[in-house]
Amino acid sequence: MQAPVCPGPDPRPRTPRHTIPKGVVDCHCHVFPDPQRYPLSPNRSYTPALTTLDDYLAMCAVVGIERTIQVNASTYGTDNSVSLDVIKTLGLARARGVAGVAPDVSAQDLRTLHDGGMRGVRLSTKVKGYGGTELIQTLAPKIKPYGWHVQLHVENIQELVALESKLLHCPVPLVFDHQGRVRGDQGVSSPGFQALLRIISARNDCWVKLSSWYRLSGTGLPDCVDMKPIIQALVATRPDRLVWGTNWPHPLWHGLMPNDGGLIDQLCDWVTDPNIQQQILVSNPEQLYGFV
Repeated sequence: MQAPVCPGPDPRPRTPRHTIPKGVVDCHCHVFPDPQRYPLSPNRSYTPALTTLDDYLAMCAVVGIERTIQVNASTYGTDNSVSLDVIKTLGLARARGVAGVAPDVSAQDLRTLHDGGMRGVRLSTKVKGYGGTELIQTLAPKIKPYGWHVQLHVENIQELVALESKLLHCPVPLVFDHQGRVRGDQGVSSPGFQALLRIISARNDCWVKLSSWYRLSGTGLPDCVDMKPIIQALVATRPDRLVWGTNWPHPLWHGLMPNDGGLIDQLCDWVTDPNIQQQILVSNPEQLYGFV
Protein backbone atom coordinates (compact mmCIF):
# COMPACT_ATOMS: atom_id res chain seq x y z
CA MET A 1 0.00 0.00 0.00
CA GLN A 2 1.52 3.31 -1.11
CA ALA A 3 2.36 5.82 1.61
CA PRO A 4 0.12 8.89 1.21
CA VAL A 5 1.75 12.04 -0.16
CA CYS A 6 1.67 15.03 2.20
CA PRO A 7 1.06 18.66 1.24
CA GLY A 8 3.73 21.23 2.02
CA PRO A 9 3.61 23.89 4.76
CA ASP A 10 2.03 27.32 4.46
CA PRO A 11 4.45 29.12 2.12
CA ARG A 12 3.68 32.52 3.65
CA PRO A 13 4.58 32.41 7.35
CA ARG A 14 3.81 35.64 9.16
CA THR A 15 5.52 37.52 11.94
CA PRO A 16 3.75 36.81 15.24
CA ARG A 17 1.62 39.53 16.82
CA HIS A 18 3.30 38.79 20.13
CA THR A 19 6.80 39.90 20.96
CA ILE A 20 8.70 36.71 21.69
CA PRO A 21 11.98 36.42 23.60
CA LYS A 22 15.42 36.04 22.08
CA GLY A 23 16.77 32.54 21.67
CA VAL A 24 13.52 30.70 20.85
CA VAL A 25 14.05 26.97 20.29
CA ASP A 26 11.79 25.05 17.90
CA CYS A 27 11.79 21.69 19.67
CA HIS A 28 10.03 19.63 17.04
CA CYS A 29 10.62 19.96 13.31
CA HIS A 30 11.89 18.05 10.30
CA VAL A 31 13.31 18.73 6.86
CA PHE A 32 12.79 16.55 3.80
CA PRO A 33 15.42 17.34 1.18
CA ASP A 34 16.07 15.67 -2.18
CA PRO A 35 15.11 11.97 -1.83
CA GLN A 36 17.73 11.07 -4.41
CA ARG A 37 20.37 12.15 -1.89
CA TYR A 38 18.46 11.09 1.23
CA PRO A 39 16.35 8.04 0.32
CA LEU A 40 13.04 7.50 2.06
CA SER A 41 12.43 4.20 3.80
CA PRO A 42 10.16 1.85 1.83
CA ASN A 43 8.54 0.98 5.18
CA ARG A 44 7.05 4.39 5.93
CA SER A 45 3.67 5.81 6.91
CA TYR A 46 3.73 8.82 4.58
CA THR A 47 5.61 10.46 1.73
CA PRO A 48 6.62 14.01 2.70
CA ALA A 49 6.67 17.08 0.50
CA LEU A 50 10.10 18.31 -0.58
CA THR A 51 11.11 20.83 2.10
CA THR A 52 14.73 21.91 2.39
CA LEU A 53 16.78 23.40 5.19
CA ASP A 54 16.70 26.72 3.34
CA ASP A 55 12.89 26.56 3.33
CA TYR A 56 12.87 25.89 7.06
CA LEU A 57 15.33 28.68 7.84
CA ALA A 58 13.31 31.14 5.78
CA MET A 59 10.28 30.34 7.95
CA CYS A 60 12.35 30.70 11.11
CA ALA A 61 13.64 34.13 10.03
CA VAL A 62 10.08 35.42 9.67
CA VAL A 63 8.71 33.82 12.81
CA GLY A 64 11.66 34.58 15.08
CA ILE A 65 13.04 31.09 15.76
CA GLU A 66 16.79 31.02 16.43
CA ARG A 67 17.52 27.40 17.38
CA THR A 68 16.19 24.05 16.28
CA ILE A 69 15.72 20.45 17.38
CA GLN A 70 15.68 18.21 14.33
CA VAL A 71 13.57 15.13 15.05
CA ASN A 72 14.78 12.51 12.61
CA ALA A 73 11.61 11.70 10.70
CA SER A 74 10.14 8.22 10.73
CA THR A 75 10.31 8.26 6.93
CA TYR A 76 14.07 7.71 7.27
CA GLY A 77 13.82 4.93 9.84
CA THR A 78 17.18 4.54 11.58
CA ASP A 79 19.12 6.51 8.94
CA ASN A 80 19.86 9.78 10.70
CA SER A 81 21.83 11.37 7.86
CA VAL A 82 19.40 14.22 7.22
CA SER A 83 19.32 15.41 10.84
CA LEU A 84 23.05 14.98 11.34
CA ASP A 85 23.78 17.02 8.23
CA VAL A 86 21.42 19.80 9.35
CA ILE A 87 23.08 19.93 12.77
CA LYS A 88 26.52 19.98 11.17
CA THR A 89 25.48 22.81 8.86
CA LEU A 90 23.97 24.94 11.63
CA GLY A 91 26.44 24.04 14.36
CA LEU A 92 25.83 22.83 17.90
CA ALA A 93 25.18 26.37 19.12
CA ARG A 94 22.00 26.40 17.02
CA ALA A 95 20.92 22.80 16.59
CA ARG A 96 20.43 19.45 18.31
CA GLY A 97 18.54 16.33 17.27
CA VAL A 98 16.50 13.29 18.28
CA ALA A 99 17.43 10.05 16.54
CA GLY A 100 15.76 6.93 15.27
CA VAL A 101 17.78 3.88 16.29
CA ALA A 102 17.49 0.11 16.02
CA PRO A 103 17.17 -1.97 19.20
CA ASP A 104 20.60 -3.51 18.54
CA VAL A 105 22.31 -0.13 18.13
CA SER A 106 25.94 -0.28 19.30
CA ALA A 107 27.65 1.92 21.85
CA GLN A 108 29.96 3.20 19.12
CA ASP A 109 27.01 4.20 16.94
CA LEU A 110 25.41 6.00 19.87
CA ARG A 111 28.68 7.84 20.56
CA THR A 112 28.82 8.93 16.91
CA LEU A 113 25.23 10.15 17.08
CA HIS A 114 25.90 11.97 20.34
CA ASP A 115 28.96 13.70 18.93
CA GLY A 116 26.80 14.72 15.98
CA GLY A 117 24.32 16.47 18.27
CA MET A 118 21.69 13.82 19.01
CA ARG A 119 20.23 13.96 22.50
CA GLY A 120 17.39 11.45 22.49
CA VAL A 121 15.72 8.54 20.73
CA ARG A 122 12.16 8.60 19.43
CA LEU A 123 9.68 5.73 19.69
CA SER A 124 6.23 5.73 18.12
CA THR A 125 3.10 3.63 18.19
CA LYS A 126 1.56 5.85 15.49
CA VAL A 127 4.03 5.80 12.57
CA LYS A 128 6.31 3.14 11.14
CA GLY A 129 10.05 3.50 11.23
CA TYR A 130 11.14 3.75 14.86
CA GLY A 131 9.68 0.87 16.80
CA GLY A 132 7.19 1.38 19.59
CA THR A 133 7.01 1.59 23.36
CA GLU A 134 7.95 -2.08 23.67
CA LEU A 135 11.56 -0.95 23.05
CA ILE A 136 11.79 1.34 26.08
CA GLN A 137 13.37 -1.31 28.32
CA THR A 138 15.82 -2.34 25.61
CA LEU A 139 16.99 1.13 24.63
CA ALA A 140 16.91 2.99 27.95
CA PRO A 141 20.02 1.26 29.41
CA LYS A 142 21.89 1.81 26.14
CA ILE A 143 21.25 5.55 25.96
CA LYS A 144 21.59 6.28 29.68
CA PRO A 145 25.41 6.74 29.58
CA TYR A 146 24.95 9.60 27.11
CA GLY A 147 22.34 11.45 29.14
CA TRP A 148 19.72 10.94 26.42
CA HIS A 149 15.96 10.82 26.80
CA VAL A 150 13.27 8.62 25.30
CA GLN A 151 10.79 10.63 23.25
CA LEU A 152 7.37 8.98 23.11
CA HIS A 153 4.94 9.48 20.24
CA VAL A 154 1.79 7.50 20.93
CA GLU A 155 -1.27 6.96 18.77
CA ASN A 156 -3.62 7.76 21.64
CA ILE A 157 -2.95 9.17 25.10
CA GLN A 158 -5.01 6.35 26.61
CA GLU A 159 -1.94 4.14 26.04
CA LEU A 160 -0.29 5.94 28.97
CA VAL A 161 -2.69 4.34 31.44
CA ALA A 162 -1.19 0.88 30.92
CA LEU A 163 2.34 2.32 30.62
CA GLU A 164 2.21 4.55 33.70
CA SER A 165 4.09 2.27 36.09
CA LYS A 166 6.80 1.50 33.51
CA LEU A 167 7.22 5.19 32.72
CA LEU A 168 7.42 6.19 36.37
CA HIS A 169 10.36 3.81 36.77
CA CYS A 170 12.09 4.38 33.43
CA PRO A 171 15.82 4.94 34.12
CA VAL A 172 16.19 7.81 31.63
CA PRO A 173 14.32 11.08 31.11
CA LEU A 174 11.11 11.07 29.08
CA VAL A 175 9.70 13.52 26.55
CA PHE A 176 6.06 13.27 25.50
CA ASP A 177 5.23 14.44 21.98
CA HIS A 178 2.28 16.71 21.23
CA GLN A 179 0.70 16.98 24.71
CA GLY A 180 0.86 13.18 24.86
CA ARG A 181 -1.46 13.26 21.82
CA VAL A 182 -4.54 13.91 23.91
CA ARG A 183 -7.43 14.91 21.67
CA GLY A 184 -9.61 17.89 22.37
CA ASP A 185 -12.68 15.70 22.73
CA GLN A 186 -10.89 13.57 25.35
CA GLY A 187 -10.05 16.61 27.45
CA VAL A 188 -8.25 17.12 30.73
CA SER A 189 -10.33 14.58 32.65
CA SER A 190 -9.47 11.64 30.38
CA PRO A 191 -7.61 8.80 32.13
CA GLY A 192 -4.64 9.07 29.77
CA PHE A 193 -4.16 12.79 30.34
CA GLN A 194 -4.50 12.37 34.08
CA ALA A 195 -1.79 9.68 33.88
CA LEU A 196 0.43 12.14 32.03
CA LEU A 197 -0.11 14.78 34.71
CA ARG A 198 0.78 12.28 37.43
CA ILE A 199 3.97 11.23 35.63
CA ILE A 200 5.27 14.77 35.08
CA SER A 201 4.33 15.68 38.66
CA ALA A 202 6.14 12.69 40.15
CA ARG A 203 9.33 12.97 38.08
CA ASN A 204 11.61 15.97 37.62
CA ASP A 205 13.05 14.62 34.37
CA CYS A 206 9.89 14.33 32.26
CA TRP A 207 8.99 16.90 29.62
CA VAL A 208 5.99 17.59 27.39
CA LYS A 209 6.06 19.19 23.96
CA LEU A 210 3.37 21.75 23.28
CA SER A 211 3.00 21.14 19.58
CA SER A 212 0.70 19.91 16.83
CA TRP A 213 -2.44 20.67 18.83
CA TYR A 214 -4.23 21.69 15.63
CA ARG A 215 -4.32 18.06 14.45
CA LEU A 216 -5.74 16.89 17.78
CA SER A 217 -8.46 19.52 17.98
CA GLY A 218 -12.05 18.62 17.25
CA THR A 219 -12.98 22.29 16.75
CA GLY A 220 -9.98 22.85 14.47
CA LEU A 221 -8.07 25.83 13.17
CA PRO A 222 -7.94 28.73 13.47
CA ASP A 223 -9.01 28.70 17.14
CA CYS A 224 -8.62 25.09 18.40
CA VAL A 225 -10.61 26.17 21.45
CA ASP A 226 -10.89 22.62 22.81
CA MET A 227 -7.10 22.42 23.17
CA LYS A 228 -6.76 25.55 25.32
CA PRO A 229 -7.76 23.84 28.62
CA ILE A 230 -5.28 21.04 27.91
CA ILE A 231 -2.38 23.44 27.35
CA GLN A 232 -3.34 25.45 30.41
CA ALA A 233 -3.59 22.31 32.58
CA LEU A 234 -0.04 21.37 31.61
CA VAL A 235 1.15 24.91 32.36
CA ALA A 236 -0.56 24.82 35.76
CA THR A 237 1.13 21.48 36.56
CA ARG A 238 4.74 21.82 35.30
CA PRO A 239 5.61 25.07 33.52
CA ASP A 240 9.25 24.21 34.13
CA ARG A 241 8.97 21.01 32.06
CA LEU A 242 7.24 22.25 28.92
CA VAL A 243 8.80 22.99 25.55
CA TRP A 244 7.31 24.11 22.24
CA GLY A 245 7.66 23.08 18.61
CA THR A 246 6.23 23.92 15.21
CA ASN A 247 6.21 20.36 13.83
CA TRP A 248 7.18 22.04 10.54
CA PRO A 249 6.51 21.12 7.75
CA HIS A 250 3.45 19.51 9.38
CA PRO A 251 3.78 16.05 7.85
CA LEU A 252 0.89 13.60 7.68
CA TRP A 253 -1.56 16.48 7.97
CA HIS A 254 -4.22 17.01 5.31
CA GLY A 255 -6.43 19.59 7.00
CA LEU A 256 -6.21 23.37 7.02
CA MET A 257 -2.48 24.09 7.14
CA PRO A 258 -1.42 26.15 10.16
CA ASN A 259 0.63 29.30 9.81
CA ASP A 260 3.79 28.93 11.87
CA GLY A 261 3.68 32.50 13.15
CA GLY A 262 0.08 31.89 14.08
CA LEU A 263 1.08 28.89 16.19
CA ILE A 264 3.31 31.08 18.34
CA ASP A 265 0.48 33.60 18.68
CA GLN A 266 -1.91 30.86 19.73
CA LEU A 267 0.49 29.65 22.40
CA CYS A 268 1.00 33.19 23.71
CA ASP A 269 -2.76 33.87 23.69
CA TRP A 270 -3.24 30.81 25.89
CA VAL A 271 -0.12 31.28 28.06
CA THR A 272 -0.03 34.98 28.82
CA ASP A 273 2.63 35.17 31.54
CA PRO A 274 5.86 36.44 29.91
CA ASN A 275 7.98 34.54 32.42
CA ILE A 276 6.32 31.24 31.53
CA GLN A 277 6.60 32.06 27.82
CA GLN A 278 10.33 32.53 28.40
CA GLN A 279 10.51 29.15 30.13
CA ILE A 280 8.65 27.27 27.40
CA LEU A 281 10.29 28.93 24.41
CA VAL A 282 13.85 29.38 25.68
CA SER A 283 15.07 28.25 29.09
CA ASN A 284 13.37 24.84 29.34
CA PRO A 285 14.65 23.63 25.94
CA GLU A 286 18.09 24.98 26.74
CA GLN A 287 18.16 22.69 29.76
CA LEU A 288 16.59 19.67 28.05
CA TYR A 289 18.80 19.68 24.96
CA GLY A 290 22.01 20.93 26.54
CA PHE A 291 22.39 24.37 24.99
CA VAL A 292 23.61 25.58 28.41
